[in-house]
Amino acid sequence: MKDDTDSELVRRAQAGDTEAFGALVLAHQQFVYNLAWRALDDPHEAEDLAQEAFVRAWLALPNFRAQAQFRTWLYRIVTNLCYNRLPRLRRELTALGDPDLAEWPDAAQTDPALEVEHAEQRAHLYEAMDRLPESYRMLLLLRFQQGLPYEEIAMVTSLPLGTVKTGLHRARARLKVALRAYAEALELV
Repeated sequence: MKDDTDSELVRRAQAGDTEAFGALVLAHQQFVYNLAWRALDDPHEAEDLAQEAFVRAWLALPNFRAQAQFRTWLYRIVTNLCYNRLPRLRRELTALGDPDLAEWPDAAQTDPALEVEHAEQRAHLYEAMDRLPESYRMLLLLRFQQGLPYEEIAMVTSLPLGTVKTGLHRARARLKVALRAYAEALELV
């Protein structure tokens, strides 16, 4: 199990094993970068932020008490760094409001024509996501790209669980509107 592997690597890294910390970096670097990139919408800023997050994680590792998963703790570091670079992100996240959220649509298909169609829809979806406020993008990224449960998102963002659910519901509603407009535009062609 990944959490068990992370726990062992964290224990070794806390004892000064830099190779163990390197393994943690390798295991989480893509997720950290993706989170930063989606939040900041700038690949260079995301690279800088990811590096800074791992430096901070290394420096703070002796104080990590495993009260949460390493992944949650690391994502919290990334989220805080994003907050620092985007002050409006924190304001937007705290201004969110509680309903349920259905699962992200599955784009896996076996028909090549459908795969192309779904690739175009995903591209449009990502463009629509880029137009969302940073707070919604952050919540969507944590939930659907990183696969975090609502409770973990609440811990990472320091938001109440209901606020996380509401933010995700509202973000998804905006994306549905954008996708509906995209589908209607295709019908006109």
